[in-house]
Amino acid sequence: MHSGYAYGCAADQVDEYLKLGAYTSRECLTQFVDGVIAHFSTDYLNKPTPEDVQRLLREGKERGFPGMLGSIDCMHWVWKNCPARWKGMYQGRSKTAIVILEAIASRDLWIWHAFFGTPGSCNDINVLQRSPVFDDIIKNRAPQVQFTVNGNTYKKGYYLADGIYPKWSTFVDVITAPQTDKQRLFTERQESARKDVERAFGVLQARFAIIRKPALAWNVDMLWKIMMACIIMHNMIVEDERDTYLNYKDPREFAQEQPENMAGSSSGNATTFFVTPGHYDPQNFRRLMDTRQEVRDRTTHFSLKNDLVEHLWGRSRRSSVG
Repeated sequence: MHSGYAYGCAADQVDEYLKLGAYTSRECLTQFVDGVIAHFSTDYLNKPTPEDVQRLLREGKERGFPGMLGSIDCMHWVWKNCPARWKGMYQGRSKTAIVILEAIASRDLWIWHAFFGTPGSCNDINVLQRSPVFDDIIKNRAPQVQFTVNGNTYKKGYYLADGIYPKWSTFVDVITAPQTDKQRLFTERQESARKDVERAFGVLQARFAIIRKPALAWNVDMLWKIMMACIIMHNMIVEDERDTYLNYKDPREFAQEQPENMAGSSSGNATTFFVTPGHYDPQNFRRLMDTRQEVRDRTTHFSLKNDLVEHLWGRSRRSSVG
């Protein structure tokens, strides 16, 4: 790929020493991102398999969040060359044209979900309303999750989110004004774990200057291809390096290999979740509507959050006594 695009500069900026014209540079970039998406998207933009979900649930449980599947947030990419006729739609509060990426990332920084192209005039809730993030769950195609926390059983995994996201059963946000030690502990742990997706955004931009600097392409389709190609290559690097850094700073992360954490153990750390394959049934409209309602259920959201508060507090007390 042309180094000018790799570093986020204009197509003709380095034509003197590369002897490559602006048109050829743009064509090279187009061919490159098309090739990356065509050959690697199946493996590196894939949805979690039941085995992946098992691993994500195990990691979430070890961090004090049974049922957690990752963290969700949005990243803004400034669009410098946004056509004048579209600027009203793509301008955010900063009066700058912006295109939004919604993503879900796990602790190893793997990006499991990427929805890109929403105009900057939207906020995270508007992006969510357009996003297909829960389509597979509603249509019963996603692996089915069941987990237990604080003695109560839930049937939908969840993502950690910030306070702007709606009070759905599939989101767990912070307590805005924590009053008790329990609430303060929960908020601290939630904010710490939710940084996974923010770290993923930071690493993605650090690796690929083309998405860190204002976008120079002239249409959204090209921006989408660039973003997807960068995410694919990011996930490639994560796959190659995750074993070298996952357990680097905290030896306790090796706890998943200890006998007391294996399925079937009788200890307090035994597996408390189940994952089964989804079974797509497009004809059962009533079931689709019921599942949609379950995803958006506020009562389950608050019940789950309260159970997590108690779970984290009890876990903290046991570790301090031990």
